[in-house]
Amino acid sequence: MTALALARSWRPKTFSQLVGQDHVVKALTHALDQGRLHHAWLFTGTRGVGKTTIARIMAKALNCTGEDGQGKMTSEPCGKCPACLEIDAGRFVDYIEMDAASNRGVDDIAALLEKAAYAPSNARYKVYMIDEVHMLTNHAFNAMLKTLEEPPEHVKFILATTDPQKIPVTILSRCLQFNLKQMPVPLIVEHLEKVLAAEKVEYEVNALRVLAKAAQGSMRDALSLTDQAIAYAAGKVTEESVRGMLGTLDDAYLIRILDCLMAKDGASLLAVANEMGERSMSFSLALQDLSSLLQKIASAQVVPESVLDDWPEAGEIRRLATQLTKEEAQLFYQITITSRPDLSLAPDEQTGFSMTLLRMLAFRPGSGGGGATAPSAPPVASARPASASPASAPTARAAAAAPAALATKLVAPAASAPAAVASSADRPDWHALMRQLPVKGMVQQLAFQTELQAWSDSAAGVKATIVTPMPQLASEASVGRLADALTAHFGKPVKIVIEKGEVEGKTVAKVDAQIHQEKRMNAEQMIAADPFIQQLQKEFGATVVGGSVKPL
Repeated sequence: MTALALARSWRPKTFSQLVGQDHVVKALTHALDQGRLHHAWLFTGTRGVGKTTIARIMAKALNCTGEDGQGKMTSEPCGKCPACLEIDAGRFVDYIEMDAASNRGVDDIAALLEKAAYAPSNARYKVYMIDEVHMLTNHAFNAMLKTLEEPPEHVKFILATTDPQKIPVTILSRCLQFNLKQMPVPLIVEHLEKVLAAEKVEYEVNALRVLAKAAQGSMRDALSLTDQAIAYAAGKVTEESVRGMLGTLDDAYLIRILDCLMAKDGASLLAVANEMGERSMSFSLALQDLSSLLQKIASAQVVPESVLDDWPEAGEIRRLATQLTKEEAQLFYQITITSRPDLSLAPDEQTGFSMTLLRMLAFRPGSGGGGATAPSAPPVASARPASASPASAPTARAAAAAPAALATKLVAPAASAPAAVASSADRPDWHALMRQLPVKGMVQQLAFQTELQAWSDSAAGVKATIVTPMPQLASEASVGRLADALTAHFGKPVKIVIEKGEVEGKTVAKVDAQIHQEKRMNAEQMIAADPFIQQLQKEFGATVVGGSVKPL
């Protein structure tokens, strides 16, 4: 005979065996013990958290007669009377489970309600369990309203759904609603240890942690994955075999990634990504695990005791918490979670993952790729001797045309170098000048994608040598119109010489992009910290769509 799957053979038979739903068990057992029973219950929650299991236990509790056949309704069904045995076996006449996903029409509900009028065959109560009730049509919901509000005394309704928002309020108001929680990882691990010990299967605790994380709060998924892991390992369930089965990566890869970021080692970052690709690892799960690790690091920076000693990566988390700044941890976390939806848009997942790592390196504060927090200012050169007057008309005009406060903060040099705050007499503040020029369209794009390299001012005119990383913008017409705008601004002929290459400092476009990135990150953090949003996520499993938050 084929062995039952773990999710079936280890389905709880009583409330005492139920794991992780104490708040529901407490309310239902008190109601059963006191005889204060409602006529309709609604269980909500994600898949595999116990909705159908609780419904079956409730049916047994309502109809249990005890081993001697004289027992009354109880919160502790005996499991040995005919009612308990037949409900467990799925053949109890007065316990009817209906799948609303395949029986969603008004005719299906009408047929069910017609039978509800008849007394139970050999039980106290006729119990109707309607699973995925949100799939019913509006006409079907309307058909059951009256019966659900005032059913016959011998009828109890149990409704279950993964999407309570789709249920009409007229139905919700007629039911007692219980929200089943997702299973936390430690609780799943504890239960899996009991199961495998009883099944006499050897295991590693870290392997169970990986399975518990992959189950994403579902005990049924955790047991199904454990079944698969037992078959895959053909013996002891090890962390290595489980990671190979799931395509997840060892935390050592994540630690190496963060170490490479701190060392500003782009070549090693790409080498790690290539190594992961060769092992056919899931890059989406890699970003998920990396964001989880960064969250633990950020928590350790604020609350050191949040790191548990039994975590296999506890030592590395404590080390990284001291080596990474709080700003870096928050920035890396934000880039990681916002990059996951972009993987589907990349040429392939490995390319998207590699670009995420390079983005983290480029925006790391103080990095050569352009930090978002403390960028360096372009070098300032002066052709005048130190004794010359520091004031001139171009300098005054540049100072008067300072950009917005946030942009100024990003591009201004450190306060410890006052001589570099204002531009020299012969070299204007290029950022302020480009923002001030009355140019639009492609000419403005060219202006914002340039950096001043050399400036020669004479009575005959001005020669400006600028470098741009986007030579496709430097068409002859655009360069000519930019030169005309500068000529009008300075009142003398200006000749522009374009050089192609990477800029050493920052263009106006880069500064604007960083400003927008900071605003977007702040907006997403505000949304994530909003109590109303957190309540929606907790009660209904809502998620904020990555990239959908826009700063005002």
